[in-house]
Amino acid sequence: MVLEDNECDSVFAPQITEENIETQYGKLHCTMTGTPRANRPVILTFPDVGLNHKTCFETMFEHMDMLEIIKNMPVCHVEAPGQNEGAKTLPTGYTYPSMDQLSEALPAVLKHFGLRSVIGLGVGAGAYILAKFALNHPDLVDGLVLININPNPEGIMDSVANKITEWTHTLPDTVITHLFGKEEIETNHDLIATYRHYISTTMNQSNVSQFLRSYNSRGALEVERPVPGGSINVRTLKCSTLLVVGDNSPAVEAVVECNSKLNPTKTTLLKMADCGGLPQVDQPAKVIEALKYFIQGMGYMSSASMTRLRSRTTSSSSISSFDGSRSRAHTNDLQRGRTHSRTEEKRGRSHTDVSMESVSNSNMDHMISKSTEVAC
Repeated sequence: MVLEDNECDSVFAPQITEENIETQYGKLHCTMTGTPRANRPVILTFPDVGLNHKTCFETMFEHMDMLEIIKNMPVCHVEAPGQNEGAKTLPTGYTYPSMDQLSEALPAVLKHFGLRSVIGLGVGAGAYILAKFALNHPDLVDGLVLININPNPEGIMDSVANKITEWTHTLPDTVITHLFGKEEIETNHDLIATYRHYISTTMNQSNVSQFLRSYNSRGALEVERPVPGGSINVRTLKCSTLLVVGDNSPAVEAVVECNSKLNPTKTTLLKMADCGGLPQVDQPAKVIEALKYFIQGMGYMSSASMTRLRSRTTSSSSISSFDGSRSRAHTNDLQRGRTHSRTEEKRGRSHTDVSMESVSNSNMDHMISKSTEVAC
């Protein structure tokens, strides 16, 4: 019997392994989906402050378009100590690891699962940690997709503002202002209420507070854009890198600055129009589309596996219809919060300047190898 594509999708059920991996800086909660293979990397995710792998990535990974990726590549979701759903309060006297230390805990994860290399997918603090990991262990990282990365340390004014915020706001409200921009907080009430609920009920508040302080104490990423004819020992990311940010994100200026500091021959900036602080939640289909082309550009997805993607991107209207009918929700609350987000995703497609769908398979390698800013 031959199964149709949609039937194959419905019966695909990868093996899921959940473990707490001991490292020199504490236990990292890891969820491995699928079985690692020797000839290709694993997608390794790391969420932002106040989020776990479900609230940060589930909208994206449960989207039907993502099936083509997870059928080809296993996924390892990593969470910092005490940041997984329902985590117990960290022991008294435990010193929360710095951003540098968290990045140095990741080799233990790769060793535990027998992974040769990874494609990192991080958001906010997670993006910073994965970038640090790639800088110090370039042989273990094939590529990076960094959403809302801030390469700069917290300045004096930022530090003072954060202290005042700690005194005058609850922890969930502080995290909300880190994740979302002012406009989104003021207009997308359902989504903000949903994530405030998640932060309050699924995350250990004491542990989140420690992770937030660690992130706010980060140093500079210490990367420098290579100059033709300059030093060959410039410290920079050596792997292909895709930077992603929504144009309404509080991190948009930081991401643009990060792009200016990276190797232009290996970096692409995807700036998403009409998109908020969490692009993978607000416009998951666009992020997945970019991720597919990014992975294919590294040679890990054949052109045959992209056939369905190309057929779906023949018109903006067909994509919008697909997103509306097939996006799945984690809970009823999240579904309610995403209703506005999917509307924004459709509206964003009608304002596309240069869409990822216009990039054909034949010129994807060129796109990856040339510094590009893509607005969509």
